[in-house]
Amino acid sequence: MERVRRASHAGSWYTNNSRKLEEELDGWLQASGIVKSSSVRGVIAPHAGFSYSGRAAAYAFGNIDPETISRVFLLGPSHHYYTPRCALTKATVYSTPVGDLSIDLEVNKELQATGKFELMDMRVDEAEHSMEMHLPYLAKVFRGYPVKIVPILVGALNPENEAMYGRLLAKYIDDPQNFFSVSSDFCHWGSRFNYTYYDAKHGPIHKSIEALDRMGMDIIETGDPISFKRYLEEYDNTICGRHPISVFLHMIKNSATRINIRFIRYEQSSQCKSMRDSSVSYASAAAKGET
Repeated sequence: MERVRRASHAGSWYTNNSRKLEEELDGWLQASGIVKSSSVRGVIAPHAGFSYSGRAAAYAFGNIDPETISRVFLLGPSHHYYTPRCALTKATVYSTPVGDLSIDLEVNKELQATGKFELMDMRVDEAEHSMEMHLPYLAKVFRGYPVKIVPILVGALNPENEAMYGRLLAKYIDDPQNFFSVSSDFCHWGSRFNYTYYDAKHGPIHKSIEALDRMGMDIIETGDPISFKRYLEEYDNTICGRHPISVFLHMIKNSATRINIRFIRYEQSSQCKSMRDSSVSYASAAAKGET
């Protein structure tokens, strides 16, 4: 029986007009100047409303070569639902205004059989935006190709569980037909986010935020989940996809394939100059396999 997860954020976080959405995605992909590459095995990309982060996200999704990929694993953080574990979807199809994406039911069953995953209620699935904001780009890039997706909602994992899920999922990296779409925004700065870290040596607040984000991005590029954990403990940077990124780093560490993460684009929703301001940062990265 087909169970469709609606594009619940279309019409608010991004347009539900398929023609308009198509034009926006096309425009951002072209403007990025990114050339698709079969060596790119995964991306880290933002998940804010497209008017904020759609342009930055193109620098990640533009790397995808649909010819070589048959399955996309989506790793997104949970914003509204608390779980100390990872959760799988009950849907069979994820809908978007520019095309639908089928769930890989076989891999879903395989993961379920480990006993380490819960199943998310459809209400929880549709309330969450972190993976949905990747779907229009994926539907567009893979149009006409027989791709299936494996959405994994990554809960508030402790370090042991981040490592455990990383080990469990590592084998999927070793199949070059698998691709990984990791969802995260970077620093959420301002009193409304209860985070106002500022190091005056960088000058204006937005420069301090950028220095803090770039420190985190540099550490992610090393591929070391322990250093990333240490950075988060020290600065408490409000990177909302910290758990999906950590799981991905543990996957890379435990796989036989050498993967290098490189950040390509960094933006902020606005430039903070005073303590009354707020902003969210967006960073896009490509994870390349070494041949």
